[in-house]
Amino acid sequence: MKSIFTNVDEYIASFPIEKQEILEKIRAIIKKIIPNAEETISYAIPTFKLNGKNLVHFAAYKNHIGFYATPSGQSEFKEELSKYKQGKGSVQFTFDKAIPYDLIKKIVKFKAKEASKGKNVRL
Repeated sequence: MKSIFTNVDEYIASFPIEKQEILEKIRAIIKKIIPNAEETISYAIPTFKLNGKNLVHFAAYKNHIGFYATPSGQSEFKEELSKYKQGKGSVQFTFDKAIPYDLIKKIVKFKAKEASKGKNVRL
C-alpha cells in the first residue's frame, strides 16, 4: 500500500472495497455535517479542517478504523466510547463489530460546534 497520498480519494482507493465503503460512509457523514470543511491529507490520513484547524481524522488499518477527534471529542463521549480501545485523541472501531456511525455523527457535530465557538481545536 502506498504510504503518501495527495488526496482523500487516493487514500480510500488504496483499500479493499469493504474498507472503502466504510471510509466513504464516514467521509459522507462528516461532509454532510460540516459541508464547508476542508478535506485534506494530514499525518498521511484523511483530515477535515475548519478555519484552518483540524476537526477530525480517520483511517483504515488491518483490523480497525481509527477515528481521531482529539481528547475533547473523546472526553465528551467518554461513556459511549468506553467499550472501544482508545488512545489519547483516538478510538478504534474494529471490523468484527458494527461501525458506530451514529456515534461518529454525534462526535463530528460536537467538534463542529466546538470549532464554531472559536475554541482552539488541536489534533
